[in-house]
Amino acid sequence: MNTRKITEEQIASEQARFITKVYTWMSVALSITGFVAYWVSITPAVSEFIFSERFIFYGLLIFELLLVMFLAGMIDKMSAKTAIIAFIFYSFLNGLTLSVIFLIYTTESIASTFWITAGTFALMSAYGYYTKKDLTSIGNLAFMGLIGLIIASIVNLFFHNEMLYWITTYAGILIFVGLTAYDTQKIKEMNIIGNEGTEEDTKESVMGALTLYLDFINLFLYLLRLFGKRK
Repeated sequence: MNTRKITEEQIASEQARFITKVYTWMSVALSITGFVAYWVSITPAVSEFIFSERFIFYGLLIFELLLVMFLAGMIDKMSAKTAIIAFIFYSFLNGLTLSVIFLIYTTESIASTFWITAGTFALMSAYGYYTKKDLTSIGNLAFMGLIGLIIASIVNLFFHNEMLYWITTYAGILIFVGLTAYDTQKIKEMNIIGNEGTEEDTKESVMGALTLYLDFINLFLYLLRLFGKRK
């Protein structure tokens, strides 16, 4: 009985160290994205280069999408070092494109929305980590909602319907709140006990960080629609 208790404690301890690495990589990536976005916004030569021609901005967006798909699909075949470099580079590219928010919203509202996002994310991630409830049904529901959200957002690019804009805003917030809890639980469970410190362990933590990074960024952008004050 005592042996089982020690084993469970060891598992919990290793999971805690693993999730700490995930949060650390996520925080590093968010810091890079935020720094780059702000730097671009206060550097006219760079911001003009990115936003003066649509094909440059949209080219960066497409490249980002391809890079994140490549990282997610090929991470098993990469070295841990390559995975880290790809993730850091992705966060840098994301900072270039996200700099547009500093041109649209006031710095104060961006900062306040960031802290609202951080608090919401921390609460839901903690719930996902500590709850004993299986969140698979919530994750499946959120994923289906995400598909609908993407379709509705694409449609609204052509129709510019204000009601649909706000529907997707509130739906996006709910979806990524749910995904934050679900993804945290999934990341905790995907950790392979006993491989701490290995290449695979590092790649697992990078993949987990990428997932939560995307949840955080998307939640922030939808909350910014709600709380951001335009210039």
